[in-house]
Amino acid sequence: MNAEEWQIVWFTAWVSALSTLVILPIGLALAWALARRNWPGKSIVETLVSLPLVMPPVATGLMLLKLFGRRGPIGGFLHDHLNFDVLFTWRAVLLALSVMSLPLLVRSARVAFEEVNPRLEQIARTLGAGNWRVFCTITVPLAARGIIAGMILAFARALGEFGATIMIAGNIPGKTSTLSLAIFQDVQMGEDSSAFRLLGVSVVLAFAAVWASELLLRRKTP
Repeated sequence: MNAEEWQIVWFTAWVSALSTLVILPIGLALAWALARRNWPGKSIVETLVSLPLVMPPVATGLMLLKLFGRRGPIGGFLHDHLNFDVLFTWRAVLLALSVMSLPLLVRSARVAFEEVNPRLEQIARTLGAGNWRVFCTITVPLAARGIIAGMILAFARALGEFGATIMIAGNIPGKTSTLSLAIFQDVQMGEDSSAFRLLGVSVVLAFAAVWASELLLRRKTP
């Protein structure tokens, strides 16, 4: 592999990992709220969270393009008031990966929270623990397997994201080119050898992530 291909691999890996960390607090909060609380509009939020799973990624990318473009409500505000642009930068890649991988984290963590016995949390509260302490010391540790699984799924999904990314970030060499975008471009240009090298790296990264998670989960098994 040449230096350009290694740069693509490194960029894809770190931005995928960063997107997983970025969505973790939001994903856990959403998962807990959906698992443990009934509130007005809950079904609407559930639907919105799941939309990226069922919509074409390109459609999701188009929505992000309209929202974060310089004429969009969010992108326009960021550009006019903070001189901050998102589209066609590495931040656009991060945004696309985060949006597309969030549903997988939420779904896995929600199931994990639902499986935690509420009586254990109630016992901790009767002993004087506050809600935040109960969440950090009881709920999260007991739901750790589901949370880890959700993070791995989110990371793996980010590694392979294509449609939304190309809509809002493009395929700018050295700036926004990810593994999936580079593979597509190499195939289009007839550079099959480069495409297969990057494909091999993609398989290795995905395999390594799942394998590492299995080792971690086995260590947690009594």
